[in-house]
Amino acid sequence: ERLSADDEAYKQSIVDMGEKIATLVQEQADLTTAMKEATAQRTKENEENTQTIADAKAGVKAVKSALVVLREFYDKQESFVQQAPEMKAYGGMSQAKGGVVGMLEVIVTDFSRLLADTEASEKAAASEYESFMGSAQDNKKTKHETEVKTRLDKDTAEFEQGRNFKELQLVEKEMIKHNEYLEACWFK
Repeated sequence: ERLSADDEAYKQSIVDMGEKIATLVQEQADLTTAMKEATAQRTKENEENTQTIADAKAGVKAVKSALVVLREFYDKQESFVQQAPEMKAYGGMSQAKGGVVGMLEVIVTDFSRLLADTEASEKAAASEYESFMGSAQDNKKTKHETEVKTRLDKDTAEFEQGRNFKELQLVEKEMIKHNEYLEACWFK
């Protein structure tokens, strides 16, 4: 009876370990998929941020260059106004609510803010990605190690179950022989 109970226990243990292995394999595959998706998303996000940063830097540079040219132009206009006093009464558009120069200064500020925000966003996204990937890799490694150990335990249990089964067969043969002997002795 003990051998039969052991045989059933081995069988159930082997089934349980098989299910655990299947679960671990699926979890590792899910982690691999999640890591690939995160990498694809991060690559796309990085490309977009890199382009936005380059555009913002180019925008700042271009608008600052335009401001230099415009300020030089207005400075020349001031010297012209001093030469022609009747022009002093007309100030042009340069002073109206900041004029073109004021508008360009706002644009420079907007580009600078976009640049700072995008760089901060990129840094945060990169940090979050690295954290996720590190955690996912550690988790995947742990699951793999558990899978390998469970496979070894399952192989050992299968071996023990096979050995136990052979022993059970030998005991059953011995019992059959013993019963045949008793029957032969009994019916003589």
